[in-house]
Amino acid sequence: MASALSDRLSRIVKEMRGQARITEANVTDMLREVRMALLEADVALPVVRDFIARVKDKALGQEVVGSLTPGQALVGIVNRELALTMGDGVADINLAAQPPAVILMAGLQGAGKTTTTAKLAKHLIEKRKKKVLTVSGDVYRPAAIEQLKTVTAQAGAEWFPSSPDQKPVDIARAAIDYARKHYFDVLLVDTAGRLAIDEALMREIQELHAVLKPVETLFVVDAMQGQDAINTARAFKEALPLTGIILTKLDGDSRGGAALSVRQVTGAPIKFAGVSEKIDGLEVFDAERHAQRILGMGDILALVEQVTAGVDMAAAQKLAAKVKSGEGFDLNDFLDQLRQMKQMGGLSSLMDKLPAAMAAKAGQVDMGRAEKDIVRKEGIICSMTLKERRKPEIIKATRKRRIAAGAGVQVQEVNRLLKEFEQMQDMMKKMKGGGMMKMMKRMGGMKGMPKLPGMG
Repeated sequence: MASALSDRLSRIVKEMRGQARITEANVTDMLREVRMALLEADVALPVVRDFIARVKDKALGQEVVGSLTPGQALVGIVNRELALTMGDGVADINLAAQPPAVILMAGLQGAGKTTTTAKLAKHLIEKRKKKVLTVSGDVYRPAAIEQLKTVTAQAGAEWFPSSPDQKPVDIARAAIDYARKHYFDVLLVDTAGRLAIDEALMREIQELHAVLKPVETLFVVDAMQGQDAINTARAFKEALPLTGIILTKLDGDSRGGAALSVRQVTGAPIKFAGVSEKIDGLEVFDAERHAQRILGMGDILALVEQVTAGVDMAAAQKLAAKVKSGEGFDLNDFLDQLRQMKQMGGLSSLMDKLPAAMAAKAGQVDMGRAEKDIVRKEGIICSMTLKERRKPEIIKATRKRRIAAGAGVQVQEVNRLLKEFEQMQDMMKKMKGGGMMKMMKRMGGMKGMPKLPGMG
């Protein structure tokens, strides 16, 4: 999410927590700062006014009277109102229709419609177990049709061919007919975008809407557009009965105003958020969790989901059983651990969901360098023979030189990896039997040990 908005609001939140009691004067001072932070983030002025009025009304009302920690109460109010501005909880996608359920994707050129169409296809296949067909109605850019074909294949969905010499309405009719005959659950229709709103675009998409009768009409908007996103959203709302919004590029270095404005301007709920360029980089939008992220409180729930999704539970259980039985932890196991880390989406992706204070400390580590280090270690192990991976003790000087040459690294890096492996091997030996409890005691995790800062 927008770092500038997040940083400023986080600073204001800290000031709120430091207040001994709530008065009209300090609430006004703080809300002036909040107002400036939102305007700098390109949040629409009517949205800012409404937000500030709601927070002030609740802060000075009965909600915080008698509160032992009025600063915390204020933080709670700001968090709740931020969430309400962006929506109320999670707005699920509607697929309650006679198959195929048609979803029409609308938006300007460059907003990320085509990639988002494929991301949504992957989400529906994996999370909703649906059979998905995609089709492109963008007859003005032949590259857009080919792009949809490519990303649809990556998503594991089926693509319906179209060509620039066809009319979008004819493509739509043919795609629906094909989807019905081949028992598809969902048909995703990617539409043409323009560099600016124009009447021809609006007429065309209105005709498509009339033919398709979509169960969902989703407006795809670039979160980095700022005020332009609001104007675009308003124009599309006037032309189409929008049922939902997908915000793209929320992981970008944007000011983030779109996320706070677009819901109120259109009246349509934000249903998904694009959080990375990867084909699985689409999250169901949760307004409350997103509000916490903006306030620098992080999104620990999303972090847990990401880690859980990336972990191969069968492999983890197999390793646990191996360690418990006393079998040696070898370099194949070490390689598996490195690959699990990559499957979780990389260190920088995990970092993005940490609370601001933790992220600031972790930010002292060069994440790009750390991720490259994981890839390099993987390359070193892959340069070893199966025997060397099973019995690392046989790796002496000659073998080290061969492995280093094969991985394109210095011998010192091979030595460093083997040292790290030995340390992990020692840790695994201590975990055998009751060693885990002893290790926790040593780490200060048991009763009688000093508490970590901020705990208890």
